[in-house]
Amino acid sequence: MPADTPALNERAQILLKTLVERYIVEGQPVGSRALSRYSGLDLSPASIRNVMADLEDMGFIASPHTSAGRVPTARGYRFFVDTLLTIKPLDRVEIHQLEVQLHTESTQKLVTSASQLLSELTHFAGVVMTPRRNAGFRHIEFLRLSDSRILLIIVTPEGDVQNRILLTEKRYTPAELTEAASILNQHYAGLTFDEIRRRIHAELKQLTEDMTRLMTAALDAGSRAVSESAEEVVISGEANLLDSLDLSSNMNNLRRLFELFDRKTGLLQLLDISSRAQGVQIFIGGESGVAPLDECSVITAPYEVDGQVVGTVGVIGPTRMAYERVIPIVDITAKLLSSALAQR
Repeated sequence: MPADTPALNERAQILLKTLVERYIVEGQPVGSRALSRYSGLDLSPASIRNVMADLEDMGFIASPHTSAGRVPTARGYRFFVDTLLTIKPLDRVEIHQLEVQLHTESTQKLVTSASQLLSELTHFAGVVMTPRRNAGFRHIEFLRLSDSRILLIIVTPEGDVQNRILLTEKRYTPAELTEAASILNQHYAGLTFDEIRRRIHAELKQLTEDMTRLMTAALDAGSRAVSESAEEVVISGEANLLDSLDLSSNMNNLRRLFELFDRKTGLLQLLDISSRAQGVQIFIGGESGVAPLDECSVITAPYEVDGQVVGTVGVIGPTRMAYERVIPIVDITAKLLSSALAQR
């Protein structure tokens, strides 16, 4: 909790927790009568109104002009999430369903499935930053298609397969293609294309110029293939946000939000920041530092491969969301995605 956040006594905390929970469920400003009914406190309406006035003075709640009730502010949500929230863990059936759906041979399909699952389970937008690629290969093959065309087959470290056509001036024999592939696979698999390119000219001076040219062309094409195939952020369920009255009531803000989804640059920066933090991160309103997200909350969690953080999963929705459910969904999806990638 930020140092400048004032301390709240137990009565104020219970009333703030009740107000936030009722507002999340109903979407309407919460009045003293509802607080009296749901808080479990034996307080007079006047006492409740006094506490509400104090909470409003401290910036935790606000009073819309059209209603006598109150709504949480971003600061109120932050205090609620940090101090008052009770997380509801997913049950074993839900976790099993996630495990089943996050099972595929392709890294890109895994990432897409994770994004779609986050969207389906929360009814908001699911986002996944794709794994930072080791721009190299696990296995490589050449297949002669004609005198001047060679099919380059690349299996990435993540297990994805990329094909590219190489156009050559020299007519390479099947034996030469096999030899080139064998050298690359035996000595350079697992290194990045840049590392291999630097080492080939220094280490393989016995190779003919033609063979070196073939390998260099393959490395250049492979590097491009891997980088071009990697969509940096996968987003699913953006249309769900149109169903949120909190967001769709302001078309200008909604338009800016969809422009953010289209450009992805600011979103990628936020996800990258999240990937360097520990565990689940929650950005409420302007905390994200990304202007189109000022009316949203973003919940993220990093995922790993071999103990190294390689990306981030997250959910984007209105600040009025069921945090107690969305947080564990994001957390377990990140863990299951890490597990699925580790098994490949």
